[in-house]
Amino acid sequence: MIKAGIIGSTGYAGQELVRLLLGHKDAEIVWYGSRSYIDKKYAEVYQNMFELVDAKCLDDNMQELADKADVIFTATPQGLCASLVSEEILSKVKIIDLSADFRIKDVKIYEEWYKIEHKSPEFIQEAVYGLCEINREDIKKARLVANPGCYTTCSILTCYPLVKEGLIDPDTIIIDAKSGTSGAGRGAKLDNLFCEVNENMKAYGVATHRHTPEIEEQLGYAAGREIRLNFTPHLVPMNRGILATAYASLTRDVSYEEVKAVYDAYYGKEKFIRVLEKDVCPQTKWVEGSNYVDVNFKIDPRTGRIIMMGALDNLVKGAAGQAVQNMNLMFGEKESEGLELVPMFP
Repeated sequence: MIKAGIIGSTGYAGQELVRLLLGHKDAEIVWYGSRSYIDKKYAEVYQNMFELVDAKCLDDNMQELADKADVIFTATPQGLCASLVSEEILSKVKIIDLSADFRIKDVKIYEEWYKIEHKSPEFIQEAVYGLCEINREDIKKARLVANPGCYTTCSILTCYPLVKEGLIDPDTIIIDAKSGTSGAGRGAKLDNLFCEVNENMKAYGVATHRHTPEIEEQLGYAAGREIRLNFTPHLVPMNRGILATAYASLTRDVSYEEVKAVYDAYYGKEKFIRVLEKDVCPQTKWVEGSNYVDVNFKIDPRTGRIIMMGALDNLVKGAAGQAVQNMNLMFGEKESEGLELVPMFP
């Protein structure tokens, strides 16, 4: 059995990790970490876990946890994992960090966009960006994985094949993305109150959202050079889901069949990426509660541009599901173990 510890188990992503790991045949949760609920029964924090989890919440003592677990998930705000990790800890246990602490390779860019000092920059180059469908082989050998976020996973996977094949000019990419409110976390915030969110839709972080450099960096690897793009997120009144619509200029005339063949070449054998049939647009409802990403595209010959679309569940493939997928790769498990989740409807 893989012994797993979760630091930040009472946030939305942490609770989703608990839900998924409880259904994993080869994993056992040995630590339910939560600084806010120390000594409180986990099932009192999340009543859906009544008679499923008997454990009490513990603190975020990574040093102690490293002696008890095989893998540590850190579902915490930016800065915490970087402040706790050390060479001694990494010599004992693998870490999958759901924050952004190790996603961006240039520490100056991280500090500029996140407005905090990085506490362990010596591990940034070692950390593997945990986008399984792209970095699978590196993840298998990693001891520290930077689990991508929901916006970035959806945006990168939607655009990646066409950037990699040079069919679009990556500097012309504009990404318009929408997220459900769970993406903002469980903390009490004025902007997330029911009356603020319900019957409302708004853009935020316009030209300043901190996922922008992460998307640029990863698509830049695909392009083979640095790129610049526009990313604008929106908050919509739903619990779960990410929908990304990306626009870019084509580098030459292409047919539907040619573009479809590119997507199929990259994703045709991927368990969790579904390339939809012609003219079928991705919807968040069709992936809710699952680890799937649905993608598709539409060529606009009138403007010489292409519209790329993707949808995923921000708490599953956009966070906890991807983290479990990474764990499976790191420990030689079947990649889909614990993630055979049929999307929920309605």
